Amino acid sequence: MIKHIVLWKLKEFAEGADRAANAVKMKAMLDSCANIVPGILKFEAVLAQPGLEATYDVILYSEFADQAALDAYQAHPEHVAIKPFVGAVRAERQCMDYAI
Repeated sequence: MIKHIVLWKLKEFAEGADRAANAVKMKAMLDSCANIVPGILKFEAVLAQPGLEATYDVILYSEFADQAALDAYQAHPEHVAIKPFVGAVRAERQCMDYAI
């Protein structure tokens, strides 16, 4: 199994909207990718929550059956289609993939 975890800190204003609105839009876009390929075992897009510690605005926690499933997700047209928006609104990105 491969775990794929990505964290984004968003710009205060981008693409005609503020950080909060872009976070909501980004989460919806990520959620639309939750079942696009076989082998996605878990897929959670989460927004920072008021009252809880958070240094990033949006987090994706996902698990894939194997590297082939993660590769298929990365190359899938629906996933590729959200990248321009994410790239335009993000200030920082951190990612870690690891096998267990």
